[in-house]
Amino acid sequence: MKIGFFDSGVGGITVLHEALRVLPGEDYLYYADTLNVPYGSKPKEQVKKCIFQAVEFIAGQGVKAIVIACNTATSVAIEELRDKYSIPIIGMEPAIKPAVERNEDINKRILVTATALTLKEEKLQKLIDKWDNHHIVDRLPLPGLVQFAESFEFRENIVLPYLQEQLAPYDFNEYGTVVLGCTHFPFYKDFFRKLLPPSVNIIDGSAGTANNLKRILTDMNSLEEGKGTIVFYHSGVEVTDKSALKNYRNLIRRMDG
Repeated sequence: MKIGFFDSGVGGITVLHEALRVLPGEDYLYYADTLNVPYGSKPKEQVKKCIFQAVEFIAGQGVKAIVIACNTATSVAIEELRDKYSIPIIGMEPAIKPAVERNEDINKRILVTATALTLKEEKLQKLIDKWDNHHIVDRLPLPGLVQFAESFEFRENIVLPYLQEQLAPYDFNEYGTVVLGCTHFPFYKDFFRKLLPPSVNIIDGSAGTANNLKRILTDMNSLEEGKGTIVFYHSGVEVTDKSALKNYRNLIRRMDG
């Protein structure tokens, strides 16, 4: 049986890449809701409706687990999804806990970057309230990076000026960690690295999510040795266009560095 991956668009490829690394023999279904991307700037109820339609389709394909490879979708719908479906539903969350553990004892701040909807959701606030005892977490929405990724825009002369402008108000001598709290953002980790001091850590939740998936499947005795195939869907329609499939493969390779 396949493992289902869901995102509003291509961002979940960064999480799928980690899953391919730790579970290379599994077969995968990747669902990008291209008709409704981006989620981060839309009203919560509209986003929730899109999520449930997508997950209903994925579950109908007979998958053994579904990874919600989207921080925004996780923040607005994960608990209701788990209530509805009996198969494991694995979500994403910004890596607040490891960031705080790294920085609270060295008197450095943390900048959490994500979509506007993720940053204002109660789920993130509860996460910050739980771990940020010294009030060292700041937040920054970066919707432009989602738009760039969905347009397959990775040219430095286009992306770097946007990031420079957004990061300019912050004195990064005061920061120890930047959290990439949207699955689209790790595509641009090298650009962050160009702009941030070497002392600033850049982390995301992709590896943790993939490892959690492996643990859950192991506990279920549900690990398989398939062919490592990936079937891609755009809002419920299987992707067969060679150019589109090539773009996805290129994104996976991009994460290989």
